[in-house]
Amino acid sequence: MNYCPDCGALMEFAVPAGDDRKRNICTATGDIFYDNPRNIVGCIVRHEERILLCKRAIAPRLGFWTLPAGFLELGESLAAGAARETREEACAEVAIDGLFSLLSIPHIGQVHLYYSAQLQKPDFAAGQETAEVRLVTPQEIPWRQLAFPTVFRTLELYCAALAADQFELHEETIARDDWQRMRLDSEPLP
Repeated sequence: MNYCPDCGALMEFAVPAGDDRKRNICTATGDIFYDNPRNIVGCIVRHEERILLCKRAIAPRLGFWTLPAGFLELGESLAAGAARETREEACAEVAIDGLFSLLSIPHIGQVHLYYSAQLQKPDFAAGQETAEVRLVTPQEIPWRQLAFPTVFRTLELYCAALAADQFELHEETIARDDWQRMRLDSEPLP
């Protein structure tokens, strides 16, 4: 950040008094601008033992499969954001059961939160950011064509929970090396 978004003064990248890391500081006012993680919220939507997947119609990962999810907006709760993203991407109304996975990815500054949810009625369609929407059994999940490592990990945990009929919150941190490994596991087949 070169200029203050509030007053236009030059910014300084330095450690503010009482802090332990460099931050963007306005040279005119001393205001500190924090760069904090972004929250991604979404749903694992289930209907009659099937899981709702969306094929991405936009970059990044155009043409890959994902769970309906996206950035949390200001002014909405985590669950409301997850339900909104499901409406936007899959034109589906859901009943939220509870938080299923919380995945921290420090090296990209994101936290991904996926809720377990039930499809209210079997109506769904591709939204503007989606090319196709499909209900699949756990055996039909296109593992090598999943868009993001967090989707891969969440579905992996969810399938294990389904098999054990034991649903609980999963909280994990995904390190850079694991992120890269999961990305390689989710590349399209030749």
